[in-house]
Amino acid sequence: MIRPKLLLRLIHINWVLVFHGLDEIVLKTHLFRPVRYLAFFSPNFWLRSSSDSRGVRIRRALEDLGPIYVKFGQALSTRRDLLPDDIADELTKLQDRVPPFANELARNIIEKELGMPISEAFSAFDAEPLASASVAQVHTAVLHSGESVVVKVLRPDIESRIRSDIGLLYELARFAERFWADARRLHPVDVVAEFEKTTLDELDLVREAGNAAKLRRNFEGSDIIYIPEIHWPLTRRKVLVMERIQGIPVGNIDQLAAGGADFKLLAERGVEIFFTQVFRDNFFHADMHPGNIFVDLPAKYIAVDFGIVGTLSLSDQHYLAENFLAFFNRDYRKVAEMHVESGWVSESTRIEEFESAIRSVCEPIFEKPLKDISFGQLLLRLFQTARRFDMHVQPQLVLLQKTLLNIEGLGRQLYPDLDLWQTAKPFLEKWFHERMGPKAKIDKLIKQFPDFAEQFPEIPSLIYKALDNAAHAKQHTETQNRELALLRQQMDNNHRRTVWTMLLSAIVISAAVLFQ
Repeated sequence: MIRPKLLLRLIHINWVLVFHGLDEIVLKTHLFRPVRYLAFFSPNFWLRSSSDSRGVRIRRALEDLGPIYVKFGQALSTRRDLLPDDIADELTKLQDRVPPFANELARNIIEKELGMPISEAFSAFDAEPLASASVAQVHTAVLHSGESVVVKVLRPDIESRIRSDIGLLYELARFAERFWADARRLHPVDVVAEFEKTTLDELDLVREAGNAAKLRRNFEGSDIIYIPEIHWPLTRRKVLVMERIQGIPVGNIDQLAAGGADFKLLAERGVEIFFTQVFRDNFFHADMHPGNIFVDLPAKYIAVDFGIVGTLSLSDQHYLAENFLAFFNRDYRKVAEMHVESGWVSESTRIEEFESAIRSVCEPIFEKPLKDISFGQLLLRLFQTARRFDMHVQPQLVLLQKTLLNIEGLGRQLYPDLDLWQTAKPFLEKWFHERMGPKAKIDKLIKQFPDFAEQFPEIPSLIYKALDNAAHAKQHTETQNRELALLRQQMDNNHRRTVWTMLLSAIVISAAVLFQ
C-alpha cells in the first residue's frame, strides 16, 4: 500500500501534468483516442493558455516536477532521432537553463558553508548565475589571487525532494515486480537502488571535486580533453570552486561551425574518450549531456560537472571488452557464449538460437553511419530479444548504457556520417592486445616477481606442510574407509540375523497353528 506522503506526491505529479496541458497530448494518443472527450472535464482544458507550444509545456512540467524529471529531460534532449524537433529544442534548455533560485539564498549557502563573508573568499562575485541546472547553479567569481573561477552551489532542500521522488520510484518498482511478468528480469528495484546511489552521491560536492581531480590526472597532458582544476581551500559539501573554462557549448552547432570546428575529429575523439575512460581507466564521466561538454576549437573537449561517475568490476570490464570486440568482428556466436558465461542469460539457453537472434539485431546496423540507424527500431528488436531469451538487466551497467546513449546522441549532432563501430574497433583491439597479449602476461609476471621473491624462502616449509597435511588426510581417509567397511559389515550381519529371526518366528507360528 502506498504511504500517504507518496500518494500526495503522485497526486501532485498528475496535477502538474494537467496544469501544463499534457493531458491533451496523452489523450491524443491512439490508446486514449476513444475517450479523448474526457478532456472537456479537465479544469485546465478551459483555463490554460493556447499560446504555449507542446515543447514548452513539457519542459515547464519537468522543471516543476523537480530534479529527477529534469535529468530525464536532459537525457532525452540528445535523442533527436526519437523526438520531434520542437520538443528536442525545448528539452535542450534543461541542460543549463533551469529557472535559478534566489541570489540571496545562494549567497547565504556559500557564506554558511565557507564560514566567511563572500567578500573575504572572493575579490569579485557575480550574483547573477552563469548557468542553472537540476541540482545546482553556477556563479562566476574572482579569487584574491586574480584567478577566474566558477562557484557551484547546491539548490536549497534539494535532498528532501530527491528522496521523495526516489521513494515514489521504489513504490512503482515494487508494484511492477508484483504485477508485471517481465519485472523479474528487469530488476526494477535494483535499478532504482543504483539510481539512488548515484543521484545522492551527486549531492556531495566534495565527492564531485574528488572525481574531477581523478579525471584530471587520468587525462593530464591530453590533447583531446581538458578537465578544469579544483580550488580545494574553498570547496565544501554544498559549494565547489573550480577553474573557469572558456569554450563553446558542444550543442551550439552553428557557433562551432562558424569557428571552424572539425566535426569529424570531434565525433571520433568523443568515442575515443568514452572507451579510454571505460577500459583504460575504469572510471568514466557518466553525465555527458551537452550542457556539461564544451569545445576548445578546433577539436578539443572540455568537460565539467563530475557528480556522476561510473566504474566497473574487473569481470564486467572483461566481459564487455570481449563482447564489444566479438561484435566488431561479427563473431555473434562469441557474443552469445559470453552472455551465457557471464550469467547475463540462462545457462540453458541454446547458443545457436541466441546467436541467430543477435545476428538479426546487429547486422542491419553494422557499418552504417549514425544517420542511417533507426535507434527506435533497434531498441524494439533488443527488447524483443531480451524478453525471448529471459535476458536480465544488469543494474551495475545502467550508468554505462546511459553514457553510451549520450555519446551516440552527441555523435549524431556533431557528425551524423560517423561509423561508430569502425571508429571504436581499433582502440578496443589495441586495449585488448595491451591487456591480454604476451607482453601483458610478461609485464604481470614482472610486477608479481617481488612478491614471489619475498615469499620464496617460505616455499619449502609450505610444501612440507602441504605434503604433511596430504599424508594426514590420506591416513584419515583410510581410517574412515575402514570404519565404514566395518559398519557396513555389521549392518549386513544385523540384517541377516533379522531375516532369520523373522523366518524362524514364522515357522514356529505356522507349526503352532497346524498342530493345535
